[in-house]
Amino acid sequence: MARTTTMRLIELMVLREDIHSVLKYLGELGEFQFQQEFASDSSDSAKRLNPDASVFERLQQVRAALDLPDLDGYKGSVPLPSDADFESATKIIDSVEDIHKKELSAADEEKRAVSAYREALAFANLKVSYSDLESLSFLTLRIGKIDPEKIDDLKARLGSRGIIVRLGDDNSRILAASSKKARFALDGELKEAGFTELQVPKDFKGIPDEVLLTLERNKTEAAAALEEIQTERRNFAETHKDELYRLLQIYSVGSQIYSVENSLESTEFVYRITGWIPAYLIRKVMKDLDELTQSRAGIREFLPTEVPSVVSGQEKVPVQVKHGKIVSSFERMIFSYGSPLYGTVDPTPFVALFFTVLFGIMFGDAGQGLCFLIIGILCCLKKIKISGWEKFGGIFCCIGISSTIMGLLTGEFFANETLLRPFALWVTGLFGAPRAPILHMMPSNDPASIIRMFTFFGFTISIGFIINSCGLIINIINQFSLRRIGKALFGKTGISGAVFFWYVIIFAVRVAMFKHVPAAYDWIVIAVSLFLTACSEIFQRLVDGERPILENGLFSAVIGAVVEIIEVISSYLSNTVSFVRVGAFALAHAVLGYIINTFVELAPGAGGIAVAILGNAIVVVLEGMIVAIQVVRLQYYEFFSKFFSETGREFKPFSFVYKETV
Repeated sequence: MARTTTMRLIELMVLREDIHSVLKYLGELGEFQFQQEFASDSSDSAKRLNPDASVFERLQQVRAALDLPDLDGYKGSVPLPSDADFESATKIIDSVEDIHKKELSAADEEKRAVSAYREALAFANLKVSYSDLESLSFLTLRIGKIDPEKIDDLKARLGSRGIIVRLGDDNSRILAASSKKARFALDGELKEAGFTELQVPKDFKGIPDEVLLTLERNKTEAAAALEEIQTERRNFAETHKDELYRLLQIYSVGSQIYSVENSLESTEFVYRITGWIPAYLIRKVMKDLDELTQSRAGIREFLPTEVPSVVSGQEKVPVQVKHGKIVSSFERMIFSYGSPLYGTVDPTPFVALFFTVLFGIMFGDAGQGLCFLIIGILCCLKKIKISGWEKFGGIFCCIGISSTIMGLLTGEFFANETLLRPFALWVTGLFGAPRAPILHMMPSNDPASIIRMFTFFGFTISIGFIINSCGLIINIINQFSLRRIGKALFGKTGISGAVFFWYVIIFAVRVAMFKHVPAAYDWIVIAVSLFLTACSEIFQRLVDGERPILENGLFSAVIGAVVEIIEVISSYLSNTVSFVRVGAFALAHAVLGYIINTFVELAPGAGGIAVAILGNAIVVVLEGMIVAIQVVRLQYYEFFSKFFSETGREFKPFSFVYKETV
C-alpha cells in the first residue's frame, strides 16, 4: 500500500564563495525544504543588501515604461547574474529613463501648446475692447473657466439676474454679465459653480488670426515631436525586449538567492543550511553538491528519528506524495483538507478512484462526459489556461471517462435516449435478449421500475460500505505504523469499531436477502465489539501502559461509554445511508435529461437545436458543479473522517518563482 515519501534531513556547511551556486542548485532542484522558518525582519539593523532585487525592480519599471507584457514564468534554465549582465541592465535602464524623461517633457510641451491654442480660440470672437465693456456703468462682467456641464444649471440659478455667453468651441470658458446691483449675487453663483476668473488685459480685443495660426502650428509640431519620441520608445522596446526578458529572469533568481542567503546562519566564511529532502534523492544531491563545490562543502544526513526536534514533537517531518500525472491532479483535494502524517498511508490513489466512480454514477451521459474528457485533454496539453485550472486536467479526463461509460449504460447522449439504442441492443444481445438501454434509470408505471430503482440505491449504499471500509483499514494501518496500538485496536475507527460496522452490515444483508435467523453468536459479536468500542479510552490506556486506567473516575467512564455508543451507532448509520444521495443524483440526472429531450421534441427545427444546446450547457455547468461538490462532501465527511484525526505538515520545497522578491 502506497505511503508518504521517505524523508531525510541534511545539513550543509558551505563556504561563502559557493553559497550562490549551492542555493541556485537547490532552487532549481525544487525538492529541498528549509528546516528553519525565514521570518522577515524589516528593521534597518536586520536588513541586508540585496542588489539584485533593486536591479530587478528597476527592470520591471523599464518593462512597464516600454509597455511590454510581463513574463508568466521562467523560460528554461536561468544563470546567475554576472558583471556583463549588470552592465547590460544598466545600459537598458539608463536608455529607457532618458527616453521616458524626453517623452514626459514632450507630453508636457504638447499639453501646454494645446492649452494655449484652446485659450486663444475661446476669445477669437471677442472683437470689442474689454476695457470698453467693463467701463459701462450699468454692467458687471466676469470672464473665466467653468465645467461645461454646470453652465445650464448656472443659467437656471441666475435667471433674469444675469446672462451667460459661451466662448470658444469647447464651452469651457464663459463671459458672465449682470447689472451692477446684482454683481454680488453673480459672484456668489459663479463661486458655487466652481468658476475660475481669468485676468484679461484692459485693451484686449480678441486673438488676431495670425496668432491663432501660429499657436495651431505650435500645437501640431508639439504633437509630432511627442509621436516621434513614442515611436523611438516602441522601436527600442522591439529591439531590446529579448534582452530585457532575459535580464528579468536572471535578476529574479538572483534576488531570491540573496533573500535566502540573508536569512541563513553564517559566520564570516561559512553558511549552515539544514533542510528536508526525499530519501531517494540523497545520493544524487550529495554527488552533485560535491562536484559543484569541488568537495569544499560538508554534508551530513539524518534520519527523522535522529532529529531532536522531531523526537520531542516540536517539529513534524514534512509530507510528500509522489504520483503520476493523472493521480497527482487529485493531490490538492487531499491537502486542502489536511496533510497526512509522515509515514502513513497515502490516500490520494483512493481519492482518485472513488471521486471518479462516484461522479460517473451521478452524472451519466456519454455526450456530456465526452465534453469533460475533451476539456481534460486540452488542459493536459496546456491549451486551456484559466486561473490555474489546467492542473486539474487529469480530474476532467477521469470524470469524463466515467461519465461516458455510465452514459453508455443508461443510454443517454446529450440527454437523447435514442442515439445509443443500437449500441445497447448490440451489447445486451451478446448476453441474451437485446434490450435498450442497458441500465434503465427513468422511473415508470411498471412495478419493475421501482424494484430497479431501489436495487440501484442498494448498489450505491454498497459502494459507500466499500469506501467506509477503506477509510477504516487505512486508519488501522496508520495507527499501527505510528505505534499507537491502543487506537489501532479500540475505538470507533479502530479494529473493534470496524468489526462492529462490518458485522452489522453483513448481519443485515443475511437477514434481508438470505432469510437468516438471528442467533446468539450474532448478538455476542455485535455486543462485544460495541462494548470494546464504547470503552475504547479505557482499553487504549490499558494497552498503551498509561495510568490510571480510569483517568476521570468510574462515573465519567460510564457516561462517556454511553455517549460513545450513541455516537458510534448514529455515525455509522449516517455514513452508510449518506450514499443514497449517489443514487438520488443519478436519478435526478436522468430526469433532467428526460425533460430536456421532451422540450427538444416539442420545439420545431432550429428551436429544438437551441433548446438542446442550452439545456445541455446548463446541465454540464450547474449540475456538474453540484455533483462535484457532493462527491467532495462524501470524500471529506465519510472517507477522510475515518483516518484524518490529525494532520501533518505539507512538503513545500524551495524553488524559484518569477517576480518573487523580498
